[in-house]
Amino acid sequence: MENFRLKVFRTVAKNLSFTKAANELFISQPAITKHIQAIENEYGLRLFNRKGSRIYLTSAGKVLYDYSNKLLNLQKELENELNAFKEKQTGTLRIGASTTIAQYVIPPVLSKFHKKFPNFQLILHSGNSNQIADMLLNGDIDFGIVEGKVKNRDIKYFKFINDELVAVTNSKNKILSKKELSLKELINLPLVLRERGSGTLEVLEYALKSKKIKLSALNVLLYLGSTEAIKYYIASDDCMGFISIRALKRELDTNELKIIKIKNFKVHRAFSFICLQGSTPSGITAEFIKFTKRETTS
Repeated sequence: MENFRLKVFRTVAKNLSFTKAANELFISQPAITKHIQAIENEYGLRLFNRKGSRIYLTSAGKVLYDYSNKLLNLQKELENELNAFKEKQTGTLRIGASTTIAQYVIPPVLSKFHKKFPNFQLILHSGNSNQIADMLLNGDIDFGIVEGKVKNRDIKYFKFINDELVAVTNSKNKILSKKELSLKELINLPLVLRERGSGTLEVLEYALKSKKIKLSALNVLLYLGSTEAIKYYIASDDCMGFISIRALKRELDTNELKIIKIKNFKVHRAFSFICLQGSTPSGITAEFIKFTKRETTS
């Protein structure tokens, strides 16, 4: 069972608010203050600084917050490991997946995994790659699956599967009647792209950079927060976007969208599992990762 006093600290640190922590934990604000003061007295260190009406973690507070998240994850691993000794495995597995993965890759895996382990509660959180990384660091998920190039030094990355971003437009686009374009032509075409913080945009930006092209040089009409939004927009407008090939099966089968090749320009990426540095997936987490790899590569 988790130390409640440490849980109070982690909740305050996550919200940077005594009031929000009190509401989340259903205890009074004076009780929150008492618990924090007790930890500070135990270590002889201040954990929070005040600046006006706001609070901030001190350097010592940041260290304690990082370790409290690691302890929480270890506690959950322990619970899952101990539950494995029971006749029926039970527990909760909190998964975070970036948008493309959450929408197009993981749902069939979740269905099959649930049939194999019906007594495990599976919770899937979705967001862009940066948001999933933050969830992991805050202890809100047990592990994540993300896309993108930028890596956080506090997170361990290990490869899942490969993916490719392809240029697409609607099949009736009168402007884009050609099957192949040059990079020079691409620069002048109207584009709809994923939002900042998404792994999709990050990977595209890296690929363009390798060709000495800045993202700002493109004719971007707007940035949208999901692949589905981009597909719907492109279907009704003569523009183009870059989308994971894994997200296009239905639209290509129905001839609603078509792929446009860009000469000498490929955008490849890898999806990665992520966990906290210093930890190794075990128990039901390790089982899910192994199961997911098997189901998506078979």
